[in-house]
Amino acid sequence: MADRVTLQVRLPVGAMDTRASGWWAMIFTVFTEASLFAYLLFSYYYLAVQPHPPGTFPQGGAPSLALALPNTAILLASSVAVGWAQWGIERGSRRRLVCGLGLGALLGLIFLAVQYFEWAEKPYGLASSPYASLYFTITGFHMAHVAVGVAMLLALTWWSSKGYFNSRRFAHIHIGALYWHFVDAVWLLIFFTFYLTPLLGLKS
Repeated sequence: MADRVTLQVRLPVGAMDTRASGWWAMIFTVFTEASLFAYLLFSYYYLAVQPHPPGTFPQGGAPSLALALPNTAILLASSVAVGWAQWGIERGSRRRLVCGLGLGALLGLIFLAVQYFEWAEKPYGLASSPYASLYFTITGFHMAHVAVGVAMLLALTWWSSKGYFNSRRFAHIHIGALYWHFVDAVWLLIFFTFYLTPLLGLKS
């Protein structure tokens, strides 16, 4: 009896490039979330130009960059790592994909930890003043987005390690990366608003 050879054909997983419906869903999600951050930051600038007692907007004077500046560098590095992973899968490098996504998730977790310590050092609370309310609301809302992004990167890292993506089918990677780059871009606006504008004298 002739030996029977069983061929196992792996079915394709995921849609290809930006033709995936999920890509457009993420585009609209980003626009929606960007609008929300825009409203929140507008509230800051609106209140900043109103008359305030000295030292109340920002409360306690210009905030320190001791933690915020290196934390910004950490988040930007995570975006570079995710971009490196994207380029890797386009060239068929699964190892580069897994390492890049994993590094991006790790840096995101470090960012969250540093941000938590910065929160703990603040001498004011959520309801202390209009500035304090805006600071904790906007940075807290951003931290929630980072947490979602980290969870997304961890899931993509796990799926990548299982070989779910290749150089032709990697839409999930670009969709997740789009969200992560958006989160990083929003932080740059928040960093400029809360940490740089007081130093530049753009306050009441």
